[in-house]
Amino acid sequence: MKRRTFLTNSVLAGAGIPLGIASSASLTSCAGIGETKTKPVTPEDVGMFSFVDKAPDGKPLKAALIGNGDRGTGAAMQFLQAGPNLSLVALADVFPEKQDNCRKLLKENAGVEIPDKNCFTGFDAWRKVLDMPEIDVVLLCTPPHFFPEYFRAAVDAGKHIFVEKPGAIDPVGVRILIAASKTAKSKGLSIVAGVQRRHHRIYWEAYLQVRNGMIGDITHATARWDGGASWFKKRLPEWSDMEYCLRNWYNINWLMGDIPLGYVIHNIDIVTWFLGQRPVSAAGYGGCARRSTGDMYDFFSMEYIYADSKTMLATSRQIDGCTNDASEKIYGTKGVAILDDWGGSRIVDRDGNLLWKPDYENNPVKNPYEQEHVHLVESIRLNKPINQGEDLAYSSMIAVMGRESAYSGKTITWDEIMASDLRYGPTKYEMGPVPEYVEGRFPIPGQG
Repeated sequence: MKRRTFLTNSVLAGAGIPLGIASSASLTSCAGIGETKTKPVTPEDVGMFSFVDKAPDGKPLKAALIGNGDRGTGAAMQFLQAGPNLSLVALADVFPEKQDNCRKLLKENAGVEIPDKNCFTGFDAWRKVLDMPEIDVVLLCTPPHFFPEYFRAAVDAGKHIFVEKPGAIDPVGVRILIAASKTAKSKGLSIVAGVQRRHHRIYWEAYLQVRNGMIGDITHATARWDGGASWFKKRLPEWSDMEYCLRNWYNINWLMGDIPLGYVIHNIDIVTWFLGQRPVSAAGYGGCARRSTGDMYDFFSMEYIYADSKTMLATSRQIDGCTNDASEKIYGTKGVAILDDWGGSRIVDRDGNLLWKPDYENNPVKNPYEQEHVHLVESIRLNKPINQGEDLAYSSMIAVMGRESAYSGKTITWDEIMASDLRYGPTKYEMGPVPEYVEGRFPIPGQG
């Protein structure tokens, strides 16, 4: 875990970037976003999803769930409800009691019983699931540290994948994700990522308005996930370092990646989509003011600079008793697109006059956490693969870039972060000691 030696250990200026990734490459070309066109941009032009309520019928699809906690159990339920002829047939988790609870909830709420022979526990449980030839789809819902390795193995096994966000928490993991996503594309596999705003119909409708010039030329944006404190687990005397980390993973840096990766990545991902480009550099700050456990910060402010002088301000906070904001704002020369996941999206002109607002009452929106699984199943059955792996990887890297700037107190460039050998966490997984865990705590980045 080289969190404090990042800048000195990086291969700077874009040299030696592995896997053939060009640090100066742009996202899928979106030149002219926000400019008025003589021919309007259509949903077909931008590849907008169908937003059907249920995926079509077809070949039965069997899924396995890796990571049997609350989010994983929820994702499994949402997959099962996405259309007909869908089943969940295998489970994998480190902890037996988490798996038992998942099985109980699946039986009570979905009528699904997973046979004992298909339930695996321990650090190698995920491998046993991927060895099952009957599995078509893998749902990856573990702590994010494990995503890159599991994702790559699932692609190698020829599985379609739902992967929660973030796809990776460090540059090494991001590059694994990018390479595996390219392999998945060559195999025709569908990859859907848990950045659910990309599966929110209102976001797509707003995107079309922005592409068609409603706010003029984009100048800057904000990405905010400012909220209260998250859950945590107090350590029990019988827990080893590793067990404590895994049970308290929402507060442990090498497992979670800190709050830019766990939360504000949702908002960063949307701004990246709307801008259609990656930042050149990031400068940020943050700190740990009130967090009672773990080694993460509880607030960040990160400014990103783009090649054409656009900027993005990304903030995240986990402190109770403050004003909350989980939204994205895209500012243009003519107006502002104000976006959120809770029903308040709209577009206004520079004086605050309403230009556009979705008709929520007459055209209700399906829960995007459910819609993303409909899109996954639909893409498989219609043989129209979705591959969100690279988009997730680059959004994750933008969050990593800002986080490391805040940790180090220095401006970090895209070339530096793409070339970095920074990796968080141990390489050997077993119950027992964890590197850097000294006297009952990890050192907080930048604070010792």
